[in-house]
Amino acid sequence: MKNQTNGSADINMHDEMRRAFSLLSGKWKLEIMWLLNQRVYRFGELRKAIPGITQHMLTAQLRELEADGLVLRTVFAEVPPRVEYEITAKARGLGPTMEALAAWWEKYGKTVPERPSTRGRRAKPAAPK
Repeated sequence: MKNQTNGSADINMHDEMRRAFSLLSGKWKLEIMWLLNQRVYRFGELRKAIPGITQHMLTAQLRELEADGLVLRTVFAEVPPRVEYEITAKARGLGPTMEALAAWWEKYGKTVPERPSTRGRRAKPAAPK
């Protein structure tokens, strides 16, 4: 990618894109952001909505997204405490990117070979009736 300048400060777009990619890198961050783009979630709801993620990993990913200003964590002073997660206005700017990815997947997703998940928490088998 070509280096570009902005005024007197030199900006290396490759480095800037690497910084942008690092905000959403990791196995779970994009999925978390996709879900939070749809609505506000409580921690337990997020964990159930993402098969394979552990409680520890969800906590770590949410903390990183919050530190980067992409997720807002709201704690309600109730007993038991209630915590909700939502994306910030800055993260809403990623909406067109998520829509473009969804459109791409709708067009080409069936051509991508399915790979079995080899990491994370396994889904529990259904209980016999």
